[in-house]
Amino acid sequence: MKCRIFPTLAAIALVAAGTLAAAPPLQAQTFPSEPITLIVAWPAGGGSDISMRLLADALSKQIKVPVVVLNKPGAGGAIGHREIVNAKPDGYTIGMFSSGGIALPYLNAQANTFDELQPIAFFGEDPNALEVSTASGIGSLKDFVERARANPGKIKNGNDQPGGASFIAIALYEKKLNLKVTRVSYAGYAPTVTALMAGEVDSATVPIPDTIEQHKAGKLKILGVSATTRHFMAPDIPTFREQGFDVVVGTWRCIAGPKGIPDDRLRFLESNIVAALKDPEFQARAKQAGFVIGPGNAKETYQRWKDDDAELYPILLDAGLVKARQK
Repeated sequence: MKCRIFPTLAAIALVAAGTLAAAPPLQAQTFPSEPITLIVAWPAGGGSDISMRLLADALSKQIKVPVVVLNKPGAGGAIGHREIVNAKPDGYTIGMFSSGGIALPYLNAQANTFDELQPIAFFGEDPNALEVSTASGIGSLKDFVERARANPGKIKNGNDQPGGASFIAIALYEKKLNLKVTRVSYAGYAPTVTALMAGEVDSATVPIPDTIEQHKAGKLKILGVSATTRHFMAPDIPTFREQGFDVVVGTWRCIAGPKGIPDDRLRFLESNIVAALKDPEFQARAKQAGFVIGPGNAKETYQRWKDDDAELYPILLDAGLVKARQK
């Protein structure tokens, strides 16, 4: 009769220890290992929301984890910007920062300055345009300027809240064209365009992509584009310069995060966002939606913030718009 030999507990432990020692060490979990939140300080449906959803989709494919857009509108972008500034600096929360955010702290003492954010990548910029309602009876840029100059404050202009891009655009138009309108603020481009079509306001100052389809359908009229060249989505609409008014005003968007993101994660986000922006498939989709893409790195983004701040502050001051922080 054969005897079956059972190993002792000590022997089992010895074998297990040897197996563990021979096994390779477990790899540390890499970044990112969970979804990334992309905060948009404007409502769903507007240009900022659409542009960031396009980027979120492209970036998700690039880094193999979901990138989820979270809308946090209100106070001309200040609420969303604060969400970004106060987020845990682990790289899992980033957000969109736009040109209107440069001016916002001068109008709202509670708004965060650009120096409280970490630049990550530049998205691109869109020229502003001037639109009017069909009910206004305004047929041209020249007509608009003449009416506004002759009747200060009579024309109602729809724009986003103080500090927002279209709010700054109309302030610049007033300054450069020597006219005065009455501003009516809405919570972003989408409700502004809706109000314009309904005749609640006479004019608006939002980019071409947000109004081109309504223009084609005859629901509103785009008078001109404040750019150096005509917009590719509206080649029939002349620039301000072509109509005798030397005015170039536009908006830009970029990606930022809270201060303190570890350098390796920051570089990962920067390189992958720029790569996603340069992807031919993304660029085709973005162009179809009307966006002008101009990828830039974190250093270039911060330099744009500084340059715009230096240029915009004296204009805001001269126009009497500096109500909070002063240089």
